This record gives sequence, C-alpha cells and structure tokens, in this order.
Amino acid sequence: MSRPLLYLDVDGPLNPWAANPERRPAGYTTHRMKPDNWIALHAGAPPDAVPTLRVLLKPAHGPRLLELSGLYHLVWATTWGEDANEHIAPVLGLPHLPVVAWPALFGAGEEGTYWKTSHLIGHAAGRPFAWVDDEVGEADRAFVARQHDAPALLRHVDPRVGLREEDFTALDAFARALGPDHTG
Repeated sequence: MSRPLLYLDVDGPLNPWAANPERRPAGYTTHRMKPDNWIALHAGAPPDAVPTLRVLLKPAHGPRLLELSGLYHLVWATTWGEDANEHIAPVLGLPHLPVVAWPALFGAGEEGTYWKTSHLIGHAAGRPFAWVDDEVGEADRAFVARQHDAPALLRHVDPRVGLREEDFTALDAFARALGPDHTG
C-alpha cells in the first residue's frame, strides 16, 4: 500500500487570513503576492493595477510539513492551484507538490458539504487521506464517512491562527495509526 494523501489548503491553514491585521500570529511573516489566479479574478484590469494580496506565512510550517512527507504524499488542495507551488512553497521551503485540479471553483457541495469535499473523495480514489482546511465541518465528515471506504481525517483549522502544534500532532498520529503498510 502507499502512503495516505495530505491535502493542504493555503488560506486558513497556512495563511491565517482572518488574523487580526494589526497583530500577526506569532512566527508569521507578511508577504505581498500577486498570483495568476488572483489576477484572473480581476478580468479586464491590467496586471499592474491589480492589488497585491497580503499573505501571512509561518516559515516553521515548512520543516513540519516536510517531516510529514515521510508519512504522507503532500498535495495542494487549494484555489491557489499551481500558484501555491510558485508563491507558497518557496517561502516554506517545500518542493513542487501535486495540485488537485478542480472541475470548477466554489459552488454548492453535496448534502450541505463544502464544495471541495466530493472532489477530494474522487481524487483520493479509495486511498486514506487527511485534509486541513478552514471550511470543513461535521457535514463534510459525515459525508466522507459514508462515501469514502478508507480512513480519513478532516481537520478544521481556525483561519485566525493557522496550523498549530496540535494539528501536526493529530496528522502524525492519524498516519501512524494506519500502520506500516501505509507509512512505509
């Protein structure tokens, strides 16, 4: 068997977008970015006229995620798409990661779930997975439990503080609990 997947959202878990703008969470640095997806949302505006995004990133997350890459296959599951590899990965010291290709961005999810949920079940294709996102909730957990036959951990991350030590501990414990067939 192969390692489980770890689906990474950017905004919320890695970029605590809801943090108090006057006081960054400890360990975060501010970056100004203008990803292609952001420019595309401003159709018709010249790229120079599109404002930059304020992105908070914690460089210490990179080594922690690299540690988890021994237990998981890391995958971007974010609206940033390939922009995550260009803008986020270098700041965190991550290699180029695969990206979930969304058939459409946003919209309504099945049975009251977040719009990403059913797509990630399809992407996982029966493999165990963990997912960190600020939008997952009980409806998503229940849906995944009904629709996905392999173990899954859906970890809600507070978008005011981003990933914390207890999130990394839970991700580590989940992967190890799957046993050596999944983590070797």
